[in-house]
Amino acid sequence: MARERLTRGLLLRLGVLLTAVCVCVHVYLDTGWRGAPGPSGRPTRSGQNRGQPSRTQLEAEERDRSVKRRISYVRTLKKDSRAGRRDGDRGEPAARRRPHSKTPRWHIDLEPWAAESHSLEEEAKRFLNYITTRQVSCGSFAGEEAAPEGTKGAWAACLDPKYSLTRRIHSKHCRVYSFGLGADDRSLERSLARAGCEVHCFDPSQKQPHLLQGEMWLHRLSVDWRDPNPAVVAQRQYASTKKLATILNDFGHREVDVLKADMESAEWKILENLILEGVLDSVGQLLLEIHLHWAGFEVGGDDPTVVRYWFSLLKELEHANFRLFHVNSDPAAPHLFLHKNVLNASSAYTLSWVNAAWKP
Repeated sequence: MARERLTRGLLLRLGVLLTAVCVCVHVYLDTGWRGAPGPSGRPTRSGQNRGQPSRTQLEAEERDRSVKRRISYVRTLKKDSRAGRRDGDRGEPAARRRPHSKTPRWHIDLEPWAAESHSLEEEAKRFLNYITTRQVSCGSFAGEEAAPEGTKGAWAACLDPKYSLTRRIHSKHCRVYSFGLGADDRSLERSLARAGCEVHCFDPSQKQPHLLQGEMWLHRLSVDWRDPNPAVVAQRQYASTKKLATILNDFGHREVDVLKADMESAEWKILENLILEGVLDSVGQLLLEIHLHWAGFEVGGDDPTVVRYWFSLLKELEHANFRLFHVNSDPAAPHLFLHKNVLNASSAYTLSWVNAAWKP
């Protein structure tokens, strides 16, 4: 009887021991299987998360990618540096090879006051004299056939052989950008399109994003002095305004032979953006309608300060080798200059400049 009890006790202890051993083996195997490398060399997970990387793994992978990006960026910098040194050895400046790599400026250079009095009359006199004085002559104008007899029309592009537009038209490399609203006069654009130019008309009121109409492309887009907020773009599914530099990049264009813009008082901030970002280096001729009845969008200060700012922008154009060749005042526009009648000035002028140093 005692021997039977002893045997049962031993069997019970042996069973408990075997059970403990089995549990330990199971835990060990389960842990080792979870951490074992899968076919791709990364740990796999069991259950419902199998095939999904853990947070730690994602962070590690992101660090690896970041390191690779930094290495690639450093290699690119080294490559550019070596290329720059080679260009220096050949006597070729880097800016010549990469004409669009200018560092953006933060503000324009304001011209000195017209007089010590800082008066509106003195500033207006200097400004109006500047915009009504042609700096270069042009022997031939595009779009003359659409203008009234004996006039050159409000919008004019220069076809004088001493500038590059005629040569670009003959070589089928001419490109025209026109910014405005649907009701604007497009006789110049049609004339240049018939001559063989690639014409893009940008109008945010268009119903379709892009449309080839006759000989011209129409785009539901306009130019601005800043790019739209990404959150607004996500809500609207498309951006109706962009900076000119962004538009050129999106369209894959490096040069624009003729840039025409009637931006209804946004022209001053847009012109400032073109100057500060160095985009004017890509433009052959600039045709711009300016509005003088008020300061313009986001232009602040008292009246003399506003006119000084306007004049400084136009002087920046001159410093960028743009020369005024055509001026037209709108006879139907009221004679208002910052809400006043100053020197009987019109409230709207159409000005045309040619980039005298432009050689695409």
